[in-house]
Amino acid sequence: MIDRIVSELGPWNWMVLGFVLLVMEVVAPGVFMLWIGIAALIIGTISLLISYAAIWPWQAQMDAAIWTWQVQVLAFLVLSVISAFIGKRLTAARAGEVDQPLLNRRGAQMVGRTATLAEPIQNGRGRIRLGDTLWRVSGPDLPAGTQVRVTGAADTDLELTVEAI
Repeated sequence: MIDRIVSELGPWNWMVLGFVLLVMEVVAPGVFMLWIGIAALIIGTISLLISYAAIWPWQAQMDAAIWTWQVQVLAFLVLSVISAFIGKRLTAARAGEVDQPLLNRRGAQMVGRTATLAEPIQNGRGRIRLGDTLWRVSGPDLPAGTQVRVTGAADTDLELTVEAI
């Protein structure tokens, strides 16, 4: 049954697939389905042109022999990859400087701030309070209450490196 469905792929199947992928793009985040949907619409358009261009019976037989479902799927796969690469280059070219590069990097936002050690740094580990948050810090051993400046941050565990002022 699936073999029969696949062997009868026509232009409208590709058009429907293309529009379904475009609708999925609206629902799902990202821009990936857009390019695959465009590839399906292109294959549908080519299939439509080939089926309507076949006015003469000999031409219809020739087009049917060349534009099989295997060729359609292969062309769709190739066009999907090509359009995805083109789309990636287009979106990468538009992605410029952001006005707040530290927006989702809380540890990096703390670099340069001064604070008082809430707990002593022992064996290179301690805690400071910045705002309403206790941060784990690493640095030279220092007693609690020492004024320190944040000089760096590790993004993975929000651990700060400090130096005494």
